[in-house]
Amino acid sequence: MYFFLVSYPVLGAGLKYIDDAFDEKIFSKNLAIVLAPFLGILWAYTMLIDPFSATILLAILLGVFLKGKIDNAAHFIGMAIIIGAIILVGINLLFLPLIFIAAAAFLDEVGNDIIDYNKGNIDENNFLHKLLVYFFDQRWFTKIAVLYVVLLGLFPLYFFLAILLFDGAYLTVRLYSKSRQGIQKAVVCT
Repeated sequence: MYFFLVSYPVLGAGLKYIDDAFDEKIFSKNLAIVLAPFLGILWAYTMLIDPFSATILLAILLGVFLKGKIDNAAHFIGMAIIIGAIILVGINLLFLPLIFIAAAAFLDEVGNDIIDYNKGNIDENNFLHKLLVYFFDQRWFTKIAVLYVVLLGLFPLYFFLAILLFDGAYLTVRLYSKSRQGIQKAVVCT
């Protein structure tokens, strides 16, 4: 249990570091490429040791892949390691929860893209708009899907906590990235 409560936030933070190194140019791309194999190994190992974890992490990978978010060298390196490990060793997973959680992860990515695309049209005074921005920005479909399979008794409760920690670490790195971005803009303006 404790391993997952440590590995999931490391994976979430590492994923966002790589995203912002390539997409926002905030962090070092070279360091992101160096980190990618280690994150890929950790991701694969975290999948290989537990069928519940394999189901959740493969579902996230599928949702992101299907939406086309595997879009840089570091992501490809990590994904190649994960797929290689799955092919070489094999994984045990739960098929129906995999489809359910992967669909939720895909919907989160679609909703997040729609929110990002329509930022100029969002009315900050409209409660529904604010709720939708929060819901898709925080990727709640995946968290709710994991909570649902936990409440059905299919997964242990600590995996819901693990996915919350994954997203919390992801969002913490994003917050740090945005603060660095703000500092860089302020320095350029002065």
